Amino acid sequence: MSLYSMILEWSEDDQLFLVTVPEFADQVVMPCTHGKTREAAIRNGEEVIAMYLEAWQTEGIPIPKPKIVEAVA
Repeated sequence: MSLYSMILEWSEDDQLFLVTVPEFADQVVMPCTHGKTREAAIRNGEEVIAMYLEAWQTEGIPIPKPKIVEAVA
């Protein structure tokens, strides 16, 4: 599991859950993947995050930092 954010949105037109990774928005066309179920979309999102991170590291491209939200007490 990665520390990157994922936004899942239902697309009535596509009949799929679309996945957006906000931290990757400047480098990747969004949405970056999809799934027929929420679970499939999340699994595909994790896979595409890992794929991009590996490719960027291999190519020496700067990797976006995950957005970290501080806990509220």
